[in-house]
Amino acid sequence: MRTIEDILSLFPGTTESDWKKHENGGGWVQITANVGATCRIEGIVSGNAWVSGNAQVFGDAWVSGNARVSGNAQVFGDAWVSGNARVSGNAWVSGDAQVSGNARVSGNAQVFGDAWVSGDAQVSGNARVSGNARVSGNAQVSGNARVSGNAQVFGDAWGISPLQIQGSVHFATNCKFGHISIGCEVHTFAEWKTNFRSIGKKHGYTEAQIEEYGAIIDLFCKIGK
Repeated sequence: MRTIEDILSLFPGTTESDWKKHENGGGWVQITANVGATCRIEGIVSGNAWVSGNAQVFGDAWVSGNARVSGNAQVFGDAWVSGNARVSGNAWVSGDAQVSGNARVSGNAQVFGDAWVSGDAQVSGNARVSGNARVSGNAQVSGNARVSGNAQVFGDAWGISPLQIQGSVHFATNCKFGHISIGCEVHTFAEWKTNFRSIGKKHGYTEAQIEEYGAIIDLFCKIGK
């Protein structure tokens, strides 16, 4: 459990009078934040954040900015919910995951590992975002969809898992409808079909790796969205 000295070292512009211990869990709440008595707080709630209902913030987790955590939601581990993000329902955010911007995590959704959900993205239903995955922009991941590994999804609505393949060099993802991300390159299906050889050479792929990713691109074009 963090001491007040730990808190002041993390927030050097504040003083001891700016903080109080939550009576249910002993975590630290900045006086500008709003936390309900029924919540369990072991972590940190700072800024103008709200935590309400039966929500829990435990471990070394942190809720900051204008973020809201409500219902039976849980934020734990080293997870961070910030900005104007909302975590509600029975959702979990854990591990080293981050939810920021205007992102929404709701229902029974879980975001964990080193995953990030940001921008205007929404993760709901029984969806899972894990590993080093990134869900951003206006993407909507719902139902039983899974986004994992190094996948990047930044557009459209996904009620089923977007196609994701770990190749021998980079992860490939059907990142939005009609688009594939491979490493840092994002192009339409047609652009990949035309240019995959030159793109591969630019990134130092061997001829065998270029052929491998050509086959991966063909599969995306055949069964991707």
